Amino acid sequence: MEITDKNILHHIQKAKNGKQKAFSFLLDHFWNEVYGFQLKRVRNEYEAEDITIETFSKAFDKIETFDENYTFGTWLIAISKNIQIDKSRKKNATLYQHTSYTSEEQIKKIPDVAPTPEDELIREQNLAELLRFIKQLKPHYQEVINLRYFQEMSYNEISERLEEPLNNVKVRLLRARKLLSEIITQNH
Repeated sequence: MEITDKNILHHIQKAKNGKQKAFSFLLDHFWNEVYGFQLKRVRNEYEAEDITIETFSKAFDKIETFDENYTFGTWLIAISKNIQIDKSRKKNATLYQHTSYTSEEQIKKIPDVAPTPEDELIREQNLAELLRFIKQLKPHYQEVINLRYFQEMSYNEISERLEEPLNNVKVRLLRARKLLSEIITQNH
């Protein structure tokens, strides 16, 4: 079946009404375009994948603002480009902060930044709190969060483990992250 602009517009309208299948269709149809665009820009598969996921997350959150007089793919690329620029700026700012011209005497005065026992306790408490929030998700969302972020599996590995299509895994992870974000926001 050939996918026409009219067909895409129909799915956009359904997505604006919250239809899950429409979101899946849009993700499937535009994933390679956005991912390919980012891969050329950042030349790193994982970074391109993360930016692409963030792009769809942001686009799906704001889909009601999409003006149907424009091309959806172009809108996604613009969002993707802005996310990548923001990430690059943050990365460059961090690099700039950590680069300085200091004397040997100043270097000796730099305090030890190794985590103190108190720092470790705070980190463990934050992790415990995060795990409590994750447990509030439905089991299938907990599973993809665990596989991706705690077992550090790639999307392909998760797809194979769950015996599900890659795009289903991406959509589920996208939803899981959004729901987890909402739970954290409600509790803070």
